[in-house]
This record gives sequence, C-alpha cells and structure tokens, in this order.
Amino acid sequence: MKVGFIGLGHMGTAMATSLLQAGHEVAVYNRTPSKAHGLIDRGARLAARVADACQGDAVITMLADDDAVEAVVFGERGLLQNLGKRTIHVSMSTISVTMADRLADLHATADQRFVAAPVFGRPDVAAQGKLFIVAAGKPDVIDACMPLFDAIGQRTFRIGEVPHAANLVKLSGNFLIGSVLEALSEAMALIQKAGIDPHRYFELLTSTLFTGPVFTNYGGLIANKSYQGAGFAATLGEKDLRLALAAAERLRVPMPLASLVHDRLQTLIARGGAQLDWSAIGQLAANDAGLR
Repeated sequence: MKVGFIGLGHMGTAMATSLLQAGHEVAVYNRTPSKAHGLIDRGARLAARVADACQGDAVITMLADDDAVEAVVFGERGLLQNLGKRTIHVSMSTISVTMADRLADLHATADQRFVAAPVFGRPDVAAQGKLFIVAAGKPDVIDACMPLFDAIGQRTFRIGEVPHAANLVKLSGNFLIGSVLEALSEAMALIQKAGIDPHRYFELLTSTLFTGPVFTNYGGLIANKSYQGAGFAATLGEKDLRLALAAAERLRVPMPLASLVHDRLQTLIARGGAQLDWSAIGQLAANDAGLR
C-alpha cells in the first residue's frame, strides 16, 4: 500500500520502519525533517508538507497529544483539507475522547474515511512489528487497513464502529499500567528499606505471581533504576492519566486510583523528571522511603 506517516518520535519511527520492511511505500512527514533521515535511507520518501503525505491509500498520524494533532490536522495546510478522496486517515495517537469525536465528526462531514487505532507497546516492541492495535471505525475501512496493521502489530482488536471507543480503551489501559508502576514502586521501596536485594525480588515476582510484560519490563526498569532514555516519558504518562480522568468525569465514573497516579506523575515532573521514563515513579517511592 501507499501510506503517509506523520509523526516521527520513537514510536512513529519504529512503526514506519516496520511498514517499509513489509514492502509498503511510505512517505514521511515530521515538523523536524532531520528526524526522517534514517527512514529515507531505508527507502521512505520525504514529504515536504502535510499534504504530500495525504494522497496514498492511507495516512497514519502518530503524534504526542491533542495539541500536536490540532496543528497537523486542522487549517488550510492541514490533513483534513488535503486528504485524498479515498485516502483513509488512521489516527494511532493516544488522544482524548473529545478530540477523537471531533476528528470523526469532521471526517464524516467531509465524506472522508477515518479509523482510530491506538497501540499498546513500547518503541522496542514497535521496532519488531509486535504492537497490539486497538481499532474502531467502519468494518470495511478497518478491513482496508489490515495490511498496515499486520505490518505494525502482532494482533488487532476491533472494539466497535465508534472511533473514540478505541481511544477510551487505550487510556484505560495506560491507567492500568500507571497503577502497576505505582504498586511496584511502593513494593520495591518496602523490600529495599528492609535490605532485600531488589533484583532477587524482581526475579521472584516475574517467575511466579506476575509474569506479564508490564511487570517484567517495568519491574526491571525500577529494580535497575533505568529511568534515562525514556521509552515513554513521564509527561506522556501524565497526559494520558489526565485524559483518562477527563473521560471518567464525562461519564461520571469515579477513579480515585487514577487521581493518585496522576498526582504522582505530576510530582515526578515537578521535581525535574519530565523526560525520565514514567517508571521513575519508582524514584519517588524510594525517596519517600528515605532510600538513596
């Protein structure tokens, strides 16, 4: 397929690489063109403007937040005004339910095809084409996107025809990951304060009770205090918890644990940890316990 790819952060670059490796023709756009150099060396074409990435079979947006989506999608030079007649907009960004609704409504008004398809997985997983994709939209439009999803992910979960459902599922999943981070961090601080080796504790946990990837990946980061070179920065985690809470308020669903985790991420950021991995909540728990 001919696909445009907009947004070349760690995740976007890895996903675009998987598309190229699967044989798709990829045109890449990023506000900082230098981030596209590695992909161009692998066979991608540089799109000088947003419009140049919007004329194939599909265009994927993988952007940091609602503001970045706003900047790329709207306005005379934006995606909405320049989308090809049969080009599908695939929004893979983790954005608010409100923004997802806005995108869906405007695309429908313009008789354009739109799918929300956020992903679960860190950049190293994306580089292997092993993400999990949560897709929502019209079934025939999702069908048309499956060659792209198969290149990027190991499995696609169809959530329904209302696009924002995929974004709500993604936000709820990140809330759960954040909750695990807080629990792991507190437990690690507890055993370390008692003089127990955190690496042995981590091995015990991930060999017995908690064998899933969230525990094995993030537990290792917390045990090793490997918070630099963020796979998922604290600012992004804070944003996702804030958006989950906004969706919960809209639906009148109390989420006290989400509020706690959001506050912890805000504290981490306020103390200079904005660019650390969000697992650096472990650093907060250690500091609170008086550990160096």
